[in-house]
Amino acid sequence: MAAAGPSKEPGVRWDQAGADVAVLASLAEPIRRALYLYVHAQESAVSRDEAAAGMGVPRHKAKFHLDRLVEDGLLEVEFARRTGRQGPGAGRPAKLYRPAAREFSVSVPQRNYELAGQLMAETLQQAGDDASPGGLLAAARSVLDEQGYETRANGTFANCPFHALVPEHTDLVCGMNLAIIEGMLGGLRRLPLAAVLDPAEGRCCVRLAAGA
Repeated sequence: MAAAGPSKEPGVRWDQAGADVAVLASLAEPIRRALYLYVHAQESAVSRDEAAAGMGVPRHKAKFHLDRLVEDGLLEVEFARRTGRQGPGAGRPAKLYRPAAREFSVSVPQRNYELAGQLMAETLQQAGDDASPGGLLAAARSVLDEQGYETRANGTFANCPFHALVPEHTDLVCGMNLAIIEGMLGGLRRLPLAAVLDPAEGRCCVRLAAGA
């Protein structure tokens, strides 16, 4: 039997909204996010070698993440000869990366962000059906760390995976973080925890608190 798809509401472009959420979520990967911000900070397009050297990562790793950012529509590619020479013997043009002209705007019902958290919870449940609450909490923290949250023992998060978007989209990012973590906790009933908004300087706006 085929699984039922997500319900759709009038006025919401679910295909585009889902794609935009996925694109923004890809920036949760620390190296990819750093390379994206590095390219944005440059006055002109940069090569793979320049990006790798600028961020101190291996060239093959820079290539992988830069090309992924191109696939996601966050960067664009151009080809140019850096030497300025033209004609035979000038060599092949270099592949350069620059910020994409496209803008991303995510404004969908909050439960769509919860879906990401629910998927995380399903993965944890499959891996830890027999785990104790303590083991499940450790696994949940590990998953959140992989997404860039940098969990702390006191229930706060040292980092917001979407911090590059915070200056212009604070409410959106905070709502998205809250919904993602709520969605995950909602699928982990054995964890007596709740996600609450508690903005503070130097950390994510969401923290974990004792649940009812």
